[in-house]
Amino acid sequence: MAERRPRFGFPNPVNETSARLVATGAVLQSIAYLVIREWWVLVPLAFGFLARVLAGPRFSPLGRLVTEVITPRLHVEHRFVPGPPKRFAQGVGLVFSGGALIAELAGADVVAVVLIAGLAVAATLEAAFAVCLGCIVFGRLMAWGIIPADVCESCNDISGRLAAQAALIARSDATSTPTTV
Repeated sequence: MAERRPRFGFPNPVNETSARLVATGAVLQSIAYLVIREWWVLVPLAFGFLARVLAGPRFSPLGRLVTEVITPRLHVEHRFVPGPPKRFAQGVGLVFSGGALIAELAGADVVAVVLIAGLAVAATLEAAFAVCLGCIVFGRLMAWGIIPADVCESCNDISGRLAAQAALIARSDATSTPTTV
Protein backbone atom coordinates (compact mmCIF):
# COMPACT_ATOMS: atom_id res chain seq x y z
CA MET A 1 0.00 0.00 0.00
CA ALA A 2 1.34 3.42 -0.95
CA GLU A 3 2.10 5.90 1.82
CA ARG A 4 -0.39 8.76 1.92
CA ARG A 5 0.94 12.27 1.99
CA PRO A 6 -0.76 14.64 4.39
CA ARG A 7 -3.17 17.04 2.67
CA PHE A 8 -1.82 20.03 4.52
CA GLY A 9 1.78 20.81 5.31
CA PHE A 10 4.68 22.56 3.74
CA PRO A 11 7.65 20.88 2.05
CA ASN A 12 10.91 20.84 3.97
CA PRO A 13 13.38 21.34 2.39
CA VAL A 14 12.23 23.57 -0.45
CA ASN A 15 13.77 23.65 -3.90
CA GLU A 16 15.12 27.20 -4.23
CA THR A 17 14.65 27.10 -8.01
CA SER A 18 10.94 26.40 -7.58
CA ALA A 19 10.63 29.12 -4.92
CA ARG A 20 12.19 31.66 -7.26
CA LEU A 21 9.92 30.63 -10.14
CA VAL A 22 6.82 30.93 -7.95
CA ALA A 23 8.06 34.38 -6.91
CA THR A 24 8.35 35.25 -10.60
CA GLY A 25 4.70 34.28 -11.02
CA ALA A 26 3.76 36.49 -8.06
CA VAL A 27 5.66 39.39 -9.65
CA LEU A 28 3.79 38.93 -12.93
CA GLN A 29 0.43 38.75 -11.15
CA SER A 30 1.30 41.86 -9.13
CA ILE A 31 2.25 43.77 -12.26
CA ALA A 32 -0.99 42.67 -13.91
CA TYR A 33 -2.95 44.16 -11.00
CA LEU A 34 -0.91 47.38 -11.03
CA VAL A 35 -1.64 47.77 -14.76
CA ILE A 36 -5.28 46.64 -14.84
CA ARG A 37 -6.33 47.86 -11.36
CA GLU A 38 -9.27 45.44 -11.11
CA TRP A 39 -10.08 43.64 -7.85
CA TRP A 40 -10.55 40.24 -9.50
CA VAL A 41 -6.87 40.16 -10.52
CA LEU A 42 -6.03 39.94 -6.81
CA VAL A 43 -8.17 36.83 -6.25
CA PRO A 44 -5.79 34.27 -7.84
CA LEU A 45 -2.80 36.03 -6.26
CA ALA A 46 -4.25 35.89 -2.74
CA PHE A 47 -5.61 32.37 -3.28
CA GLY A 48 -2.19 31.17 -4.42
CA PHE A 49 -0.53 32.48 -1.26
CA LEU A 50 -3.27 30.97 0.92
CA ALA A 51 -2.95 27.59 -0.82
CA ARG A 52 0.85 27.59 -0.48
CA VAL A 53 0.72 28.55 3.21
CA LEU A 54 -1.71 25.72 3.93
CA ALA A 55 -0.27 22.96 1.75
CA GLY A 56 2.79 24.10 -0.18
CA PRO A 57 2.30 23.72 -3.93
CA ARG A 58 -0.36 20.98 -3.61
CA PHE A 59 -3.45 23.23 -4.10
CA SER A 60 -1.73 26.19 -5.77
CA PRO A 61 -2.07 26.23 -9.58
CA LEU A 62 1.12 28.28 -9.87
CA GLY A 63 2.94 26.06 -7.38
CA ARG A 64 1.91 22.89 -9.25
CA LEU A 65 2.88 24.34 -12.63
CA VAL A 66 6.30 25.28 -11.28
CA THR A 67 7.05 22.10 -9.30
CA GLU A 68 5.56 19.56 -11.71
CA VAL A 69 6.18 21.09 -15.13
CA ILE A 70 8.79 23.86 -15.20
CA THR A 71 11.39 22.94 -12.55
CA PRO A 72 11.79 19.29 -13.67
CA ARG A 73 12.59 20.50 -17.19
CA LEU A 74 15.35 22.85 -16.07
CA HIS A 75 18.82 21.43 -16.31
CA VAL A 76 20.37 23.45 -13.52
CA GLU A 77 21.79 22.50 -10.18
CA HIS A 78 19.05 22.87 -7.63
CA ARG A 79 19.71 24.16 -4.14
CA PHE A 80 17.50 23.15 -1.25
CA VAL A 81 16.70 25.46 1.66
CA PRO A 82 14.70 25.03 4.89
CA GLY A 83 10.92 25.09 4.44
CA PRO A 84 9.68 27.00 7.52
CA PRO A 85 11.14 30.39 6.47
CA LYS A 86 9.66 29.96 2.98
CA ARG A 87 6.26 29.15 4.49
CA PHE A 88 6.52 32.27 6.65
CA ALA A 89 7.33 34.28 3.51
CA GLN A 90 4.22 32.85 1.81
CA GLY A 91 2.24 33.98 4.87
CA VAL A 92 3.61 37.49 4.48
CA GLY A 93 2.60 37.37 0.81
CA LEU A 94 -0.88 36.31 1.90
CA VAL A 95 -1.12 39.27 4.30
CA PHE A 96 -0.09 41.69 1.55
CA SER A 97 -2.23 40.21 -1.24
CA GLY A 98 -5.22 39.50 1.01
CA GLY A 99 -4.94 42.96 2.53
CA ALA A 100 -4.84 44.47 -0.94
CA LEU A 101 -7.92 42.49 -1.99
CA ILE A 102 -9.83 43.65 1.09
CA ALA A 103 -8.65 47.24 0.58
CA GLU A 104 -9.67 47.17 -3.09
CA LEU A 105 -13.11 45.81 -2.26
CA ALA A 106 -13.50 48.51 0.44
CA GLY A 107 -12.65 51.24 -2.06
CA ALA A 108 -9.19 51.98 -0.64
CA ASP A 109 -7.44 51.72 -4.00
CA VAL A 110 -4.31 53.55 -2.86
CA VAL A 111 -3.78 51.09 0.01
CA ALA A 112 -4.21 48.16 -2.38
CA VAL A 113 -1.68 49.63 -4.81
CA VAL A 114 0.87 50.28 -2.04
CA LEU A 115 0.49 46.73 -0.69
CA ILE A 116 0.87 45.13 -4.12
CA ALA A 117 3.80 47.38 -5.03
CA GLY A 118 5.52 46.25 -1.82
CA LEU A 119 4.72 42.64 -2.63
CA ALA A 120 6.09 43.10 -6.15
CA VAL A 121 9.37 44.50 -4.79
CA ALA A 122 9.79 41.64 -2.30
CA ALA A 123 8.89 38.98 -4.88
CA THR A 124 11.28 40.55 -7.41
CA LEU A 125 14.13 40.34 -4.90
CA GLU A 126 13.37 36.63 -4.42
CA ALA A 127 12.89 35.91 -8.12
CA ALA A 128 15.91 37.79 -9.43
CA PHE A 129 18.44 37.59 -6.59
CA ALA A 130 17.26 34.79 -4.23
CA VAL A 131 16.82 37.40 -1.49
CA CYS A 132 13.82 36.30 0.56
CA LEU A 133 12.74 39.20 2.77
CA GLY A 134 10.22 36.98 4.60
CA CYS A 135 13.03 34.52 5.34
CA ILE A 136 15.20 37.34 6.70
CA VAL A 137 12.38 38.47 8.99
CA PHE A 138 11.83 34.83 10.04
CA GLY A 139 15.51 34.57 10.99
CA ARG A 140 15.32 37.78 13.03
CA LEU A 141 12.20 36.59 14.83
CA MET A 142 14.01 33.34 15.67
CA ALA A 143 17.06 35.24 16.91
CA TRP A 144 14.83 37.35 19.16
CA GLY A 145 13.10 34.24 20.51
CA ILE A 146 9.69 35.14 19.08
CA ILE A 147 9.74 32.04 16.85
CA PRO A 148 10.97 29.02 18.85
CA ALA A 149 14.22 27.42 17.68
CA ASP A 150 12.56 24.02 17.23
CA VAL A 151 10.33 25.42 14.45
CA CYS A 152 13.34 25.31 12.15
CA GLU A 153 16.24 23.41 13.64
CA SER A 154 18.03 23.37 10.28
CA CYS A 155 17.90 27.19 10.32
CA ASN A 156 19.95 27.17 13.53
CA ASP A 157 22.35 24.38 12.57
CA ILE A 158 24.01 24.92 9.23
CA SER A 159 26.34 21.92 9.57
CA GLY A 160 23.94 19.71 7.60
CA ARG A 161 23.79 22.20 4.73
CA LEU A 162 27.57 22.60 4.75
CA ALA A 163 28.05 18.81 4.65
CA ALA A 164 25.56 18.49 1.79
CA GLN A 165 27.33 21.26 -0.14
CA ALA A 166 30.74 19.62 0.44
CA ALA A 167 29.35 16.27 -0.80
CA LEU A 168 27.93 17.98 -3.88
CA ILE A 169 31.28 19.61 -4.65
CA ALA A 170 33.12 16.32 -4.10
CA ARG A 171 30.67 14.53 -6.41
CA SER A 172 31.08 17.14 -9.16
CA ASP A 173 34.87 16.96 -8.81
CA ALA A 174 34.75 13.17 -9.10
CA THR A 175 32.67 13.28 -12.28
CA SER A 176 34.64 16.00 -14.04
CA THR A 177 37.25 14.90 -16.51
CA PRO A 178 40.77 16.05 -15.83
CA THR A 179 42.33 18.12 -18.56
CA THR A 180 45.90 17.71 -19.69
CA VAL A 181 47.99 20.40 -21.20
